[in-house]
Amino acid sequence: MTSVRWGILSTANINRRLIPVIRESARGELIGVASRSLKKADQYARKWHIPTAYGSYEEMLQSGEIDAVYISLPNHLHAEWSIKALHVGVHVLCEKPFATSLEDVDAMISASRETDRILAEAFMYRHHPQTKLVGEWVHSGKLGEITLIRGALDIQIPDKERRPDKKDVRLVPEYGGGSLWDVGVYPLSYTQYLMGGPPSWVLGRQQVGDTGVDEVFAGQMGYSTGSGREVLAQISSSFKTPFHSFMEIVGTKGRLYLNRPFTNLDQGGQLLFMDKKGKTKKIKVPKKSLYLGEVEDLQEAILDGTPPYISLTETRDHIRTALALYESARTGQVKRL
Repeated sequence: MTSVRWGILSTANINRRLIPVIRESARGELIGVASRSLKKADQYARKWHIPTAYGSYEEMLQSGEIDAVYISLPNHLHAEWSIKALHVGVHVLCEKPFATSLEDVDAMISASRETDRILAEAFMYRHHPQTKLVGEWVHSGKLGEITLIRGALDIQIPDKERRPDKKDVRLVPEYGGGSLWDVGVYPLSYTQYLMGGPPSWVLGRQQVGDTGVDEVFAGQMGYSTGSGREVLAQISSSFKTPFHSFMEIVGTKGRLYLNRPFTNLDQGGQLLFMDKKGKTKKIKVPKKSLYLGEVEDLQEAILDGTPPYISLTETRDHIRTALALYESARTGQVKRL
């Protein structure tokens, strides 16, 4: 095999980000898209110039024409269709959050091991040069000892998307809706990447809307270090406020600040370093399509046998920590991991 034949499972809006980069990648080819009806799949395929439309998810997976699938279904369907794809020999790039229970995560991981197929979580920002550059600064000690990490990602779901007839999946509890699952996992996963694992404890607070999901979430986490110190982290997410995102990493030698750590890196994104004296320096970041890295990473794992950049252990820790934050918010108590 010299290239990977891709299929997209569902016609979700996020697909518009993956379609161009699959075509941009040197070793990927977009073959097909599947929907729950052939009519919808045909319309989508014509719009995006995709060669083959499949009238069911099963038809695409069983076709023998697909090597890897991108799963962009609602959160509660990630585990079911990832496992089905793996069991018919198809590699999987699964949109975040990977799943909304540890039981589902473990079942997905088991299926990957049993079938010897690649399974990876689609956190696009983790593969971007900007994130890797921040990781180098933190892990090399350029910031000194890390004392505090803060981050947020807010989006505003408009009123028209809240109508019962629209049924935005992000606002449906049984679909795995909620701001922490949808956007809060970004600053959460960023923090765990920098700290090298899950926290020792978490404290979560949420505002649950009429929809029944958390429309505002705030969390505090404590990370133990080898020296006995504790690094504190604060994250937040929202469906109720205009777009806002940032990450700030504070150390004894200075701090890094990112105004676009997760999305739209080509729209005014900046990575700034502030030293002990308050002097600010802009750090140059290599340009790369935001979603290209996760596509290339899966292709390298399939074609070259290299491990995916985001390990399944790290992915499991993302879900374990998010679940602990939700449990803390429900009980009002600190939750230890």
